[in-house]
Amino acid sequence: MATYLTNATALIDNAFQEGTTVRLSKGLIDAVYQQRDEFKTGADAEIFDCQNCYLAPGFVDTQVNGGGGLLFNDVPSVATIKTIAEAHRNFGSTGILPTLISDDLPVIKAAIAAVDQAIAEKVPGVLGIHIEGPFLNSAKKGIHDDAKFRVLDDEAIALLGSLKNGVTLVTLAPECTTPAMIEKLVKRGVIVAAGHTNGTYADVQSSLRAGVTGFTHLFNAMSPLESRAPGAVGAALDDKDSYCGIIVDGHHVHPAVLRLAEKTKGTDSLMLVTDAMSTIGTDKVEFLVQGTKVTVRDGKCVDAHGTLAGSNLDMAGAVKNAHEMMKLPLEACLQMASETPANFLGLQNSLGRIAVGYHADLVLLNPNLRTKQTWINGISNSI
Repeated sequence: MATYLTNATALIDNAFQEGTTVRLSKGLIDAVYQQRDEFKTGADAEIFDCQNCYLAPGFVDTQVNGGGGLLFNDVPSVATIKTIAEAHRNFGSTGILPTLISDDLPVIKAAIAAVDQAIAEKVPGVLGIHIEGPFLNSAKKGIHDDAKFRVLDDEAIALLGSLKNGVTLVTLAPECTTPAMIEKLVKRGVIVAAGHTNGTYADVQSSLRAGVTGFTHLFNAMSPLESRAPGAVGAALDDKDSYCGIIVDGHHVHPAVLRLAEKTKGTDSLMLVTDAMSTIGTDKVEFLVQGTKVTVRDGKCVDAHGTLAGSNLDMAGAVKNAHEMMKLPLEACLQMASETPANFLGLQNSLGRIAVGYHADLVLLNPNLRTKQTWINGISNSI
């Protein structure tokens, strides 16, 4: 049975088109009709009236530590992944990477196995895994437990490249390994990002040549841009081919700096991430991160010393913040939440666009940019 999403203000090729109808069938978008087009529905077709609301590709979030009251590190299981994915789906994220922050290899192994099983069981919205550490620099540890940090070796590379289903993203500090080890990771099919790094501009440039293609939460937990020391930030902004995740919550990065980043990288290289913690979808204001108490205070997650510990941000909120803080058209903000991260993950032929043959992963937003409905593989849920 086909589903027709009618009367939509749909984002097609990064421009809104009013009066659009999108037909979903067998988990895919199989037709897109403009206002002037004539079409006939079958007798058994399902008709959904979008009431001129915004219909966009579902959001793709590459950095999701938790949600629904759970953190992936605490219990890396299929049940935890399902709870996190359901919580974020309510805010428009139809594709996520459950993210494991620095931990021991047995925990990483369990997390990879859980993601493999979740994808095999078709848990909606799970695209793969993000392993953030433990190959990081203590000088830029943030909330990570540096007692977990270790050197990237062949044993770790074999483990990091062991996911059978979906994509694997690994965040590491380039100066804490070598270009040769990064090349080994990339050859295993792993997407590698630089983050939690105190590396020099030269360190990061070397890692980009070795296969690093992204930067994790640009500006945060990385060596800053200075006049005679460009650092990791300078390397990220200077490189035209890499992607940068950025947390647009008004706490991690100043709005003026957000705008400068967009002017430098462009919306086809800058992608919204949440770095969300367990509080998403709940009224919780306290939780533990590997034994450290974190409190939500004035909208931000901080430990007792005021160190930022992930965020209390969802993707619908990130889109709205980007629209307001970065002074960008809504179309550009939606691109940063869907098409750009899909491209970064190598999923540009299946996700991130409303086009024939793409997965029927969609989000419907009201004029206030609140999520009204989502579809994953053509299956809907009301918010």
